[in-house]
Amino acid sequence: MAACGAAGRRYNALSFLVPRVCSMNLPNLLTLVRIALVPVLVVTFLLPWKWSYLLGAGVFALASITDWLDGYLARRWQQTSQFGAFLDPVADKLIVVSALVMLVGAHANVWMSVAAVVIVGREVAISALREWMADMQRKGLVAVSWVGKAKTAVQMVAILVLLAHPADFSLALVWVGYGLLYVATVLTLWSMVAYLRAAWPTLKEAYLDAAS
Repeated sequence: MAACGAAGRRYNALSFLVPRVCSMNLPNLLTLVRIALVPVLVVTFLLPWKWSYLLGAGVFALASITDWLDGYLARRWQQTSQFGAFLDPVADKLIVVSALVMLVGAHANVWMSVAAVVIVGREVAISALREWMADMQRKGLVAVSWVGKAKTAVQMVAILVLLAHPADFSLALVWVGYGLLYVATVLTLWSMVAYLRAAWPTLKEAYLDAAS
């Protein structure tokens, strides 16, 4: 805490942020760390070194661990918060979208591009749907399902495998990474359909109200 006080005195323009960051609980701090790892991931993956793939994969693995750990600690220590509920999915999407964009650039083929577009498009659509359903006081209808959790797990493993290797189809693990990525893509579409079906009565009601 002494270091926090010193930081506040040194940076007067940002001193209002210091006590808030220093008093933040550990799950939220881990989420902030995950966001901070996004530029680290991009830089390490793009370094012109042979081992940059493994380094980038290591950064992504660390971010994935914080994703599991912050939720686990928040539930175990009963430190869930509205701020954490907002920040956690933002951090998840930032790290996943950043990784997919780099993989699309590295692989530069239609198979990677299609999977990335489906996954990112689903994230945008479902995030908007959840926000709208929350405004309609019906957010519980689109709570995270087991399909969504399975999609996230397979997706993380697929991205990790692909980040760890160059875009060389002579490598068996690259094929494994693509296979897992397309399993995640199928689960992505499945979960999107499930969420839309759950929200359909509310969507239909809103449409009829707008049309009347």
